[in-house]
Amino acid sequence: MKILLVDGTILGSKTGAILEQVQTYIQEFAPEMELKILKLADYDHQFVDGRPLGEYNDSMQEIVRRFEDADGYIIASPIFQGSIPGVLKNTFDMLHPRTMRYKPVSIVANGGTYQHHLVIENQLKPILDYFRCLVTPNYVYTHTSHFDDTNTIINEDVHNRLRELARVFVQYAEMSTHLSKETLDNP
Repeated sequence: MKILLVDGTILGSKTGAILEQVQTYIQEFAPEMELKILKLADYDHQFVDGRPLGEYNDSMQEIVRRFEDADGYIIASPIFQGSIPGVLKNTFDMLHPRTMRYKPVSIVANGGTYQHHLVIENQLKPILDYFRCLVTPNYVYTHTSHFDDTNTIINEDVHNRLRELARVFVQYAEMSTHLSKETLDNP
């Protein structure tokens, strides 16, 4: 099973640090999973404007291919100004509505205030619901204070929640293998 761990920003390193920790925990529960990190910072982004996929640059087409090839996702996002980064939303806008259908997804995020966890509920979950993903009920939101100066997670409660997120994600991934990705209705 191919799992795409999406670093949904082009700035900073805390989001990537969270993903690497989640990757470690998923490997503990399911070493057979093929885990790949997709760093949006590594791509040349174009604004999505509705043109056919083939008219976008190679970077944008590669992002779409990687999403299509994945069997599940860990979406990681910093919260900037009470919102997800535009580059992450732009990435979602590139995807066909069926790309992520019935595939497992877990969410991790980080921000500078404790209230920003609501962005997950108010922005990320509705987007993933639109795609009809199997969103795990537990997400992990981290605060700046959960990291040391080298962006290592130092809060044991955060580690426990990330382990639990990984455990639940693996169960959702197993469940998803029994669901047809085909549909009789429109996207």
